[in-house]
Amino acid sequence: MKIRVITRIFFILLLENSSITKLPLHSIMDKAAFSLEKYSFDKALIDFTISGDRELEINFKPSGIFKQQNENSVFELKFIFEAKSKDISKPFVTIECNSIFHFANKITFDEIPSFFYVNSIAIIFPYVRAFVSTVTLQSNHPPIILPTLNLSSLEQQLREKTTEEK
Repeated sequence: MKIRVITRIFFILLLENSSITKLPLHSIMDKAAFSLEKYSFDKALIDFTISGDRELEINFKPSGIFKQQNENSVFELKFIFEAKSKDISKPFVTIECNSIFHFANKITFDEIPSFFYVNSIAIIFPYVRAFVSTVTLQSNHPPIILPTLNLSSLEQQLREKTTEEK
């Protein structure tokens, strides 16, 4: 997939820098299989009184609901972030992000593209990362700064925790 994208970018650059009659961009590029419509942070719980030694363990809990609508299909992704100290079992930070993805075509539950699960998490994670950093920074405690992470290991968990709403 990466090679395909790089090839397309290279091809577009060649077209832009050549004397060949230019084609409209939409005739060269395929329409995206899905897109992020919106996201919101519906829960943010922070209790620094139980933050402990601040040697953190972080946890991500993705889940989803697939829905078929009149003209397209929708996927509601719930992405929960938790942070806890290693010496305390209860999380002192819980952030819940809910997002909605639209598929370009009406598909069935079984036709969800295999790349969707890992890519939907990769698309929403930068928003979660920024929100966690901002909200913990504003608390006047040492902020939680999440590094850029490869969350492809969450793909199977999201697959298993995705249901279809009929």
